[in-house]
Amino acid sequence: MEEKKGMLPKGISAIVVATIAAVAAIICMTILTNGVVSYKTHSGGDGLTATGSASCNFESDLIVWRGSFSAYGMTTKEAYGVIKDNAEIVKQYLLDNGITESELVFSSIDISQRYRTEYDEEGNYKREYPDGYDLYQGLTVTSTDIDKVELVSRDITKLIESGVELASYSPEYYCTKLDEVKLDLIEKATDNARQRIDILVEGTGSRRGKLLTASLGVFQITPTNSGSSSYSYDGAFDTKSRYKTATVTVRLNYAAE
Repeated sequence: MEEKKGMLPKGISAIVVATIAAVAAIICMTILTNGVVSYKTHSGGDGLTATGSASCNFESDLIVWRGSFSAYGMTTKEAYGVIKDNAEIVKQYLLDNGITESELVFSSIDISQRYRTEYDEEGNYKREYPDGYDLYQGLTVTSTDIDKVELVSRDITKLIESGVELASYSPEYYCTKLDEVKLDLIEKATDNARQRIDILVEGTGSRRGKLLTASLGVFQITPTNSGSSSYSYDGAFDTKSRYKTATVTVRLNYAAE
């Protein structure tokens, strides 16, 4: 049978097709391989990524205790006289219990006018008229002697018995060396992340390349033994507990070579 003009014999045609397919496969493999190498060594969002963490427990070295007291009088002069006397009683009580004048600060006095509402016999509103003045003054004790201030803040019975209407608030606890604690945690968390990267590449024949990105998580300052339930998305900063735990994370992204 006579072959059509321009057509290759069947055997030769099959060889050509196979050759073309092989060449295409080699080209595809080369492109794929180059892509993987590029992915491993240059891609900023990929490569080897690990998150390291570090935490430490510490004790606060500064306490802040706040309180406030009030006085009432029909005139501002009368009310001021009462609150001035109360301030002297409070000050003397604190000094007698070991608080020094340098640790004690009184705030300025706030004043507000009190009003009384009058109703008729049927309960309808008639008028509102002035009925004296309320004065308020706050105090703040700041000290490094935490035990002393804790004791004073818990025992204000004598002040109340003397007629002073003192409101005592929960002490606040701070660490004056918190910046040092944070820097130490960053260093330890970074080292922890680097160790995790090294574990990832161990035994794979690859090695840790250049650092592509690094990011620092938020600090979590929580009461000791409170667990992660005290964590906040934008970072926790506890001031209610004397004993605290600081935690931070560091995320490192390396190229793999």
